[in-house]
This record gives sequence, C-alpha cells and structure tokens, in this order.
Amino acid sequence: MKKVILSACVMFITIAAYGQRDKGTVTLQPKVGLNMATLTNDNDADSRFAPVVGAEVEVQATDMVSFSGGLLYSMQGAKGKIGNVDGTVKLDYINVPILANVYVAHGFAVKLGVQPGFLINNKVKVSQNGVNAEVDLEKSLKAAGIDAKLNKVDISIPVGVSYEFSNINIDARYNWGVTKIIDEDSSKNSVFQITVGYKFAL
Repeated sequence: MKKVILSACVMFITIAAYGQRDKGTVTLQPKVGLNMATLTNDNDADSRFAPVVGAEVEVQATDMVSFSGGLLYSMQGAKGKIGNVDGTVKLDYINVPILANVYVAHGFAVKLGVQPGFLINNKVKVSQNGVNAEVDLEKSLKAAGIDAKLNKVDISIPVGVSYEFSNINIDARYNWGVTKIIDEDSSKNSVFQITVGYKFAL
C-alpha cells in the first residue's frame, strides 16, 4: 500500500510540474480562433461569426502570475435583418490585448486586462433576393443624412480563462467594449472569443 501511495504522489508531482513554467520564462504563441461578435443596446442585432488571428507574448513573472501582450486581427460587428434585407456590419480591428494571467491550477489560468483596438475596416454588406452589395459604413451613414463618425480607437476589457497542455493553449474570453462605436449612438462592441494557440519558448 505504501508503494502505491508513493507512486501516486510521484505521479501527481510529475503531472503538476508538467507544463509549469519557471519565473522569467518567455513564450511566443501564434493563435487562431473564432469571434461571436455583436453590438450592445441593439435588440435587433444578431451575432457575426468571424475569425480572429494573431500572436501573443507571455512573460512568467512568478510561479503563479504572468503578463502577456498580443497583436490580433479581429473581425467584429453584428448581423441584422430588416424585412427581407439581410445586413452585416463589418468592423475589423487590430487589437492589442494586455493581460494579467493567474494560474490557479495545473495549466489553468484566469485572466483580466485591457485591450485597445484600432479600426482598420468598416463596411456594411446587404443582401436581398440573392443580390449582394457592400458599402463603406461611414459613407452610408452620411448618405442617410446621419452626421456621425466611427471611433477609430476602441477600448475593451478582456476577461477569460485558458488551459494549456503539451504547449497547446485553448483560450476563451469575453471582450467587454467600453468605447462607443459612434459617439452619437450608445452601441459598443461585445465579443465572445475562443482561440487555439501553440506556445514556443523564447
């Protein structure tokens, strides 16, 4: 019985240590995933499913705490329908997530931070009876007599969890937008995001 208990303890220690990164370790993580994005304060808005891709660098500050910064191309926005016309608002950003990660169990981390984003594309795609058209969102607002400008910088608060095994990292987070899309409107970005990445030691 003692041998069984001892063997179990050794196995537990081995598993707990597996994947645990030492203080000062730096990793680079290319990642790809999927956004489920919508806009707040718009009851008619449905989610836009679109990809996110980029990379993050993580520095292990202590055995339990690390800090990471990234650069992500993130396709956001929302979908909607008016009568028989389908519309998709395409707001694409270069996001820079800056996160504190706390490892609460083997391979499992909770994270919180801030994320500035820079708008690089704004389009509206409309579809009706098989006919599609895509126009600039800001120009379409002006054409409709709405004098409004899109905010080129978006600030959001990312909160999430991740699990790492064999250098593969699965990350799920929610990006809570705090900046209005348009100053004259109350809508903000709301994005659920799941990604898969691979960590390389630097």
